[in-house]
Amino acid sequence: MTQPAMSVSPYWELTFDADGDVDGQERDRLLAEVTQRGVRDLIVFAHGWNNDRSSATRLYDQFFAPLPILAPRARIGYVGVIWPSMRFCDEPIPDFPKSVVATEAEAAPAPALDKDTRHALLETFPGRATVVDQIARMLDQRPANELAEFGRLVRLLVEVVPGGPQPLFAADTLAEGVPQSEPVLFTGDTATLCDEFAQALAGLRSGGDGEGFALPDPWDGAKELLRQATYYAMKRRAGTVGERGLGPVVGQLAATAPEVRVHLVGHSFGGRLVSFALRGLPEGVRAVKSVTLLQGAFSHYAFAARLPFDAHAGGVLQGQQNRVDGPLVCCFSHFDSALGTFYPLASRMADDDEGIMEGFGLGSLLGTKWGAMGHDGVQAVPGARALTLSDALAGTLPASGCVSVDAAEVVRRGGPPCGAHSDIVHPELARVVLAAGRIR
Repeated sequence: MTQPAMSVSPYWELTFDADGDVDGQERDRLLAEVTQRGVRDLIVFAHGWNNDRSSATRLYDQFFAPLPILAPRARIGYVGVIWPSMRFCDEPIPDFPKSVVATEAEAAPAPALDKDTRHALLETFPGRATVVDQIARMLDQRPANELAEFGRLVRLLVEVVPGGPQPLFAADTLAEGVPQSEPVLFTGDTATLCDEFAQALAGLRSGGDGEGFALPDPWDGAKELLRQATYYAMKRRAGTVGERGLGPVVGQLAATAPEVRVHLVGHSFGGRLVSFALRGLPEGVRAVKSVTLLQGAFSHYAFAARLPFDAHAGGVLQGQQNRVDGPLVCCFSHFDSALGTFYPLASRMADDDEGIMEGFGLGSLLGTKWGAMGHDGVQAVPGARALTLSDALAGTLPASGCVSVDAAEVVRRGGPPCGAHSDIVHPELARVVLAAGRIR
């Protein structure tokens, strides 16, 4: 495949399938050329949800562009990770040109699926054309008393092939070494779930003040149920690709080019991907010199040895920050409503009986217990530091351990349902990557 025109050079891509298998030609090209090109610091960026390769490479092009200017003497190489994920077309990305896709999505009557989102679902979940058609028809027609059937179809859409690796990578926390149960998203009553999502959406659209608020139709939350179910599938894939795919490639790179310093960067589920890559590193590999998570879409307890609400449980990535020969930096923003509102709703475990909706607002326990690190940073990790973005850029980041950086001063643009989740193309965040890696 022809490499896209990029704002930086040298640039390589690594393409992975849903089970973490890498494109061998791309991997071999990177391993052969990285030393030839004189690279000292290799920045590896994994996208979150997106619709296609062009969307991912456009993100990389824009994010990487300031780096040669900010660090003109550094010998930087760049890698864009391409993995099978999707973005609903009604989620605009700040600073990206408004496309036909976005225009059609805006014109589609909510909560119906526009044709490009249907296409993305078909590409992301091959062999499910009949299911996608049925889901789209139900969203259009909103038939009475059939939400249970809608929920069944959504769960059928995102189920994984038995015997494959992906089910092993769904958990963010472990209880006595056993992954916690599946979320209510897949086990709860569909009408109740849709009602909760509908109330949360109405609250966001009203600005959170409740004025003019009326109880919505549960069908108003049905599209959000579909969205969150597909994101849960992306979550499984991200862990799979990270541990089974990217981690071993970094190990191969360390063997063939031991002088190259690797810096992992991930947005949204890409943050989960690069974090799970740490678990996939071969024993003794210390090539990863920094990790930067941008609006990470996984539990803020993922790195915790013990959970505050369960002394017998810990994060699925506990201790993995110690495999980084440098800091693990988590940038977060309270303007990210995808992670602040919908992630906790979708992440509740099936055995959690706490009530979580009061009016249209979220209970504080829900956000604390099932929160995402892209909303409030790394939690329950002893010694973790917390900094504002200004302080992080004005000083020196810690040389190791977890560091949470409140990036809300720049990560703040975007309307419902996702808020500022994709508002990450800022030179300040590019500077964080350089500071974390001590790239000069």
